[in-house]
Amino acid sequence: MPSTPIALPADHPLRDGRTASSPLVQAAKGTRPETLPVWFMRQAGRSLPEYRASRAGTEMLDACLTPALASEITMQPVRRHGVDAAVFFSDIVVPVLLAGVDVRIVSGRGPVIDEPVRSAADILRLRPIEPEALQPIADAVAMTVAELGETPLIGFGGAPYTVASYLVEGGPSKDQLRTRALMRTDPRAWATLLNWCADVTGAFLQTQVLAGASVVQLFDSWAGSLSRDDYIRRVAPHSRRAFDALRGLEVPRIHFGLGMGDVLDALPALGADVVGIDWRLPLDEANRRLGGTVPLQGNIDPALLTAPWPLLSAHVRDVVERGAAAPAHIVNLGHGVPPETDPDVLGRIVELVHELPAR
Repeated sequence: MPSTPIALPADHPLRDGRTASSPLVQAAKGTRPETLPVWFMRQAGRSLPEYRASRAGTEMLDACLTPALASEITMQPVRRHGVDAAVFFSDIVVPVLLAGVDVRIVSGRGPVIDEPVRSAADILRLRPIEPEALQPIADAVAMTVAELGETPLIGFGGAPYTVASYLVEGGPSKDQLRTRALMRTDPRAWATLLNWCADVTGAFLQTQVLAGASVVQLFDSWAGSLSRDDYIRRVAPHSRRAFDALRGLEVPRIHFGLGMGDVLDALPALGADVVGIDWRLPLDEANRRLGGTVPLQGNIDPALLTAPWPLLSAHVRDVVERGAAAPAHIVNLGHGVPPETDPDVLGRIVELVHELPAR
């Protein structure tokens, strides 16, 4: 990442007017637009038949690094559902791969690292990400933004704790026992590892923004396994470091994590303009914990996407009503779209949200 000050290019969608007044960007900046914005985490992916057709015969990480294919997959849910934003099709381990770590994605399991990073010596062998390695990301974002027009693109990256957990565990883990053990037994190595994770994610985010992303989201899928004290003392500063890579780039920042209800109040200080809420915590309670000052995103329960429409639509209305307590509200799921979801259901949710009062 460059040490000299950076700024959005003159032709960036937020600067040339294409996306600055979009409902999503307005809401992310704390203003309630005329229409509630809605998008879905994991909307560009497994639930769409056109996605499966596009990716047939192509490994996940290869698809992420093929600009035309990544752009096409990013666009598919915008065309089908009419959502208010595209989210860049990639994976949080892509910058890890581009930094030279041997990582692969195993179907049905997720990212797998055959040689986990578990010692100070392992951590010292990690190399910084080279700017030229990120060129396929910049190319894919630029292609996508050119097609999106007034619809904003959301860039994303993995929060340092979640990225570190994959490196240490060697794959997905619900309790992160080895990760938390390293955090406590070797604090210096832990800080070095999380700084590395923050820097590769920060470079990934920065590349997406400079190429045209109008909003970014930091995902922390596994930080819910931590105590409040561990999160605030040993993890939060590194998430702030990832967001700090965007210093000088005036784009709204969303932070989403699973099971983080006890640390919501700490997230705005990390640089988050919007806090994403999972399905566990009602939005009016989340707003109370945040002092009524922070825009919220969420939090339709993904489990209800297969429920009868009367039940699901009532749930969506309840989410919107509770979100009305916040300064602004971006409607989303409380986690990602499950692969078995009927795409038509997502389209019906978009139509319903756009019909509901935004203020």
